[in-house]
Amino acid sequence: MYGDPATVRRILTGLGDTWAVVGLSGNDRRAAYGVAEVLQRYGKRVVPVHPKAETVHGERGYASLADIPFDVDVVDVFVNSELAGAVADEAVVIGAKAVWFQLGVIDEAAYDRTRAAGLDMVMDRCPAIEIPRLGAA
Repeated sequence: MYGDPATVRRILTGLGDTWAVVGLSGNDRRAAYGVAEVLQRYGKRVVPVHPKAETVHGERGYASLADIPFDVDVVDVFVNSELAGAVADEAVVIGAKAVWFQLGVIDEAAYDRTRAAGLDMVMDRCPAIEIPRLGAA
């Protein structure tokens, strides 16, 4: 349900290519760093969102979703489940088209709120796994 193949495919191929990656920093030992690299390899623009607002993979970082001065298509969430719901709510406010909670990030109430607001959402999945698996590039 939270990783419906049709929704996964739609997010990866049909919603646009600008992905705000919340939790992405310059720490190359973190999962967000590697996943962002894969997203770029598949043609996505990756926008780092982290309190440090670091430049990562050549893209300027922002401290919050609200600080990004252009449209974001997908908000990819690499924060723990307790913080993820607030990020999903921010994604709705900024007009994102979809929210993607990474592996292990689960908040069913946030999922319901985000879907009720009209956004696509995937939870407990990784786009770096799903892109090649679905041939979605």
